[in-house]
Amino acid sequence: QVQLVESGGGLVQAGGSLRLTCVASGSIFRFNSMGWYRQAPGKQRELVAAIRGGDITNYADSVKGRFTISRDSANNTIYLQMIRLKPEDTAVYYCAADRSITYYPHDYWGQGTQVTVSS
Repeated sequence: QVQLVESGGGLVQAGGSLRLTCVASGSIFRFNSMGWYRQAPGKQRELVAAIRGGDITNYADSVKGRFTISRDSANNTIYLQMIRLKPEDTAVYYCAADRSITYYPHDYWGQGTQVTVSS
């Protein structure tokens, strides 16, 4: 059974940094695309960043220059380094994984980790 487990969320002041980690397990297949989504209260879930194929990345405009996604393919693990955090980054952050090469990985989902940025 595939499991995605996120960690690294928490409470941080505006301007601070956090690093999220997602470890995928239980799959005999390599995940060719993995990514991070977020959902703030009252809003739809949105893609934050994804990494696919030969480490090609894509980002939401709102996080470009502040967030960096990276991957340890050997261990089916991805990271999201977040700097210069803003209160509007407050959300539950979800990890997603996909066997296909896609901008929007969505086959499997983690349970989410809360990120709260205080002003």
